[in-house]
Amino acid sequence: MSAEEQEEGGATPAEVIEVVGETGMHGEAMQVKCRIQEGENQGRIIARNVLGPVRVGDVIQLRETAREADSIGGQ
Repeated sequence: MSAEEQEEGGATPAEVIEVVGETGMHGEAMQVKCRIQEGENQGRIIARNVLGPVRVGDVIQLRETAREADSIGGQ
């Protein structure tokens, strides 16, 4: 982890490029595809589950960028 990441608490910015759909037992989370903007995975597009309102173009802060969410429907 770089010194910049430690100062920010380890968060990496990622831009939401697509809202895939709702997930969770009651639809409380949204699955999104986002493009990593900084760090060693810069430019990579990953799927993540997000709580709260989110739309295309939002920038979210990810604690780690190595893991990816399972696709909706378990496929």
